[in-house]
Amino acid sequence: MSEEWFLQTGHGVRFEWGPEGARLIGAHVACLVVVDVLSFTTAVTVAVEAGIAVHPYAWRDATAAAYARRVGARLAVGRREVSERSPWSLSPAALRRAPYTPRLVLPSPNGSTIAAAAGQAATVVAACLRNATAVGAWLARHGYGVRERPVAVIAAGERRPDGALRPSLEDLLGAGAVVAALQGHAPAVTPSPEARAAAAAFAGTPDPAAAVAACASGLELDGGGFPEDVVIATELDAASVVPVLSEGAFSSPLIADRN
Repeated sequence: MSEEWFLQTGHGVRFEWGPEGARLIGAHVACLVVVDVLSFTTAVTVAVEAGIAVHPYAWRDATAAAYARRVGARLAVGRREVSERSPWSLSPAALRRAPYTPRLVLPSPNGSTIAAAAGQAATVVAACLRNATAVGAWLARHGYGVRERPVAVIAAGERRPDGALRPSLEDLLGAGAVVAALQGHAPAVTPSPEARAAAAAFAGTPDPAAAVAACASGLELDGGGFPEDVVIATELDAASVVPVLSEGAFSSPLIADRN
């Protein structure tokens, strides 16, 4: 079966799921937007707001520690492993409380894996509900979303116990928010049916914050003792940063423009 059927060819704005979707479509677009609301890309926005350069890494293991040493960065620990010595983790709430560090390696099996594997795309951007409108405006300003400069918005999704992809409501809404914002800033963009459906899902959700809090992933974090992470992830359009992957790390050109 030809993979070409699944590339959404001819459309300027495309939508896919997970690392495999990113690998499939990433080489065929000019820009790839990673959406992992709970919690990689939300954590990236919080860190970048603080002036931290974030290095994505797929797994938190010995190779991640070696990579952090090589790039001169701190390594984020698991949510439950935060300590005074290692205060940085995938938890957005923990990152807000943690002291400043210039560089941080942030492992994540979903969003970070996509970002780390998306090197074939000319530009990689981190988006979530906190910065969806800012990302949409940035994409429009740089001419992405038309057939000549296609963009793929990738909903990271979650993992089932057997490792299979679990499509998640929070990432569908985050991706839809980006597509809707791009359409609002650049009406000439040409979304695929998949991208239009994602935008419609966001537009048709009266209270995205409540929906994320009540969905499976939100309940999992809340029940696990991290309700503040869900609250931060649903701060709709609270952030103006647009984290762009450059030389292996996410930072924001908007912050650079202000300095």
